[in-house]
Amino acid sequence: MSALSDQLVSIATLVYLLAMISHAVEYALGNSRARAVAAPSRELVGAGVGAGPELGGRIAVGLTAVAAALHLAALVTRGLAADRMPWGNMYEFVLTVSFIGVAAWLTVLVKWPFLRRLGLFLTLVMVLLVATAELVLYTPIVPLVPALNSYWFVVHVSTIVFASGLFLLGVVPAAAYLMRAGYEDGRRSFPYTLAKRLPAAAGLERLTFVLHAFSFPIFTFAVIAGAIWAEAAWGRPWAWDPKETWAFISWVVYAGYLHARATPSVRRSTATWLAILGFLTVLMNLFGVNIFFEGLHSYGGL
Repeated sequence: MSALSDQLVSIATLVYLLAMISHAVEYALGNSRARAVAAPSRELVGAGVGAGPELGGRIAVGLTAVAAALHLAALVTRGLAADRMPWGNMYEFVLTVSFIGVAAWLTVLVKWPFLRRLGLFLTLVMVLLVATAELVLYTPIVPLVPALNSYWFVVHVSTIVFASGLFLLGVVPAAAYLMRAGYEDGRRSFPYTLAKRLPAAAGLERLTFVLHAFSFPIFTFAVIAGAIWAEAAWGRPWAWDPKETWAFISWVVYAGYLHARATPSVRRSTATWLAILGFLTVLMNLFGVNIFFEGLHSYGGL
């Protein structure tokens, strides 16, 4: 089962890469079509070129769904091989968080298919995370340390994984919004070619808010559950361990984003930058703390 899980991760990474390439083709064909329509002879040159981007996008979404299924199968087989939930170390945690992100993305697409154009960014993130997990973070299956042998392992880690996966998805429309808003304001910056193909800035900003407003209470519960678990395991609910400290920093930044988003005097772009900063703190907690710091949570590292 362990070897099968490893193979499924490799195949899923490859399929995510193919999905990313298909989305890139969709963008390229879309830009070609836009230039053809703008040409003086657009009635002739542009005839029938709309099918290319549409087909490329549909193929990309199909490949993303296949990759997500392989990704899920890798997690299931890893859990069966370990005889526990598959998030006992950094490798498994990253795989699970990234799966939650792509599963949430596919769910969003069912309701708002026009957001498919964000797929290029989502699949890029998936390739980077899953490949990093496979090539850098891989850890053979080992029994859980005693501190993790608790029902709180399921309660705390499942909620923190779910919230982190939604934050992962949330940063995609946040970054896209900043690019699109610049384009709509008439600023020709480096991502101009991509920005003009994105959905309207208002919709991207709204999606960013919805995802974060949904995930923040889950993240809050996860932090509280972690404190209760720490009290049961170590006799104290909070000790400013590096991971606890960065979890608190993430909580404060995301609370600041939601507060700024609800404040009329704060520009939406300023609030969105806070959402991106929040995800950077999540990455710091996941990678930086586990790699560079020692603490009570070090058993979750490499």
